Amino acid sequence: MAAGSGHNVGFIKADSAKQFNGVKVFAATMMADRERLGERVTDWLSKNPNLELCDCVVTQSSDAAFHCLAITVFYYEALDE
Repeated sequence: MAAGSGHNVGFIKADSAKQFNGVKVFAATMMADRERLGERVTDWLSKNPNLELCDCVVTQSSDAAFHCLAITVFYYEALDE
């Protein structure tokens, strides 16, 4: 990484015994979008009650000009066999 760049990661472990079979990534670089990112995740989860949250990773990265926030949601979805 170039000087002045940064990268931080946070983990949220859900209380699920199941292994994930789906991933959804929410990302934003603009300040207003970063401020609403959690609301976007919450809205998506409420619209998908059939999904079981397995894990969540929050990643923040930046350089001299840009800041990016990403929330990666790992979920289990029962699939028809």
